[in-house]
Amino acid sequence: MLTQIINGHILTPQGWLKDGSVLVSDGKILEVTNSDLAVIGATVVDAKGMYIIPGFVAMNVHGGGGHDFKECTEEAFRTAIAAHLKHGATSIFPTLSASPKEDICKAVAICRQLMAEKDSPVLGMHVEGPYLNAKMAGSLYEVKNPDETEYKSILEQADGCIKRWDASPELPGAHDFARYLRSKNILAAITHTEAEFGDIKEAYAAGFTHAAQFYNAMPGFHKRREYKYEGTVESVYLIDDMTVEVIADGKHLPSTILRLVYKLKGVERTCLVTDALSYAASDVLPGEDSRIIIEDGVCKLADHSSLAGSIATMDVLVRTMVQKANIPLADAVRMASETPARLMGVSDRTGTLQRGKDADIIILDRSLNVRAVWSMGQLVPEANTLF
Repeated sequence: MLTQIINGHILTPQGWLKDGSVLVSDGKILEVTNSDLAVIGATVVDAKGMYIIPGFVAMNVHGGGGHDFKECTEEAFRTAIAAHLKHGATSIFPTLSASPKEDICKAVAICRQLMAEKDSPVLGMHVEGPYLNAKMAGSLYEVKNPDETEYKSILEQADGCIKRWDASPELPGAHDFARYLRSKNILAAITHTEAEFGDIKEAYAAGFTHAAQFYNAMPGFHKRREYKYEGTVESVYLIDDMTVEVIADGKHLPSTILRLVYKLKGVERTCLVTDALSYAASDVLPGEDSRIIIEDGVCKLADHSSLAGSIATMDVLVRTMVQKANIPLADAVRMASETPARLMGVSDRTGTLQRGKDADIIILDRSLNVRAVWSMGQLVPEANTLF
């Protein structure tokens, strides 16, 4: 089936294209052209002057639709994935927070099953911990130092399914862990850390090239007695090629900090992530005995000592960057699609609207609300309010 999307502002790698069209066939983008003349045999979709952009790449998402990937069930995975897909996340890397080996292997088995399905939006697994600094991980997780025997066994069983793994770089054995990850072409990211510049410089050299949840669960500029020290945040800024991600839900970071990250790291080194918990895209609320509450549009620990995760979807991040941080729409979209696709090693198939890539396409209206989503050329019915 041939589909032609016309009458919209198309975001291409070269910039916005007006009065052109996107041709889709067999799940792939056949052509992005500056002509909107009707193609014989094509089903024409009128974008009604709205924005036609690439699908979002969700590289840090714990759950949604009332389910968490940590449940390690097929139902949880499918429900959470569907919840984010209708908000434009056409490529998803399910995130598993700090878990024992048995649970990681269960989640990996489900992830591999979904990856093998035709036209699946699941492109790999993201593991966070359990190799985390206990002082920075809070009381929600059981944490430990990197265990070489354990992580090598997990990765052997994963057989290429795990695409990213986060850890605290200051832990004993963390550098060997990062070197091993990079040897397997797995993105190694720092998280839940107290590292200062010397630590970050050594960690980067070992293979930790990405900073997860930038500004969150890591210190900034600080004092110890009468002297001042750079924190993890300043250290990451000083490593020019180190990439970052920000939880741009408008709650975890103020708009001024989002602008600062954009200004200093730029589009090609900044990704937008939700860090969404099971409550995202859901009417489900934490139970009365839960240690998490939802307040002011974000998840918090019940004692108000810390934020605990977001309830955002990928479209919320783009709206926040544009409407609150005053970032150009094209740049906000690139940070939600092109840059994460490149960092996660899938830019050959998604992240931009280009010939030969997966037909992962979103139509946004002028208020930046999702009006239609195609995942590998398949229209997502729950996301379609355009026609």
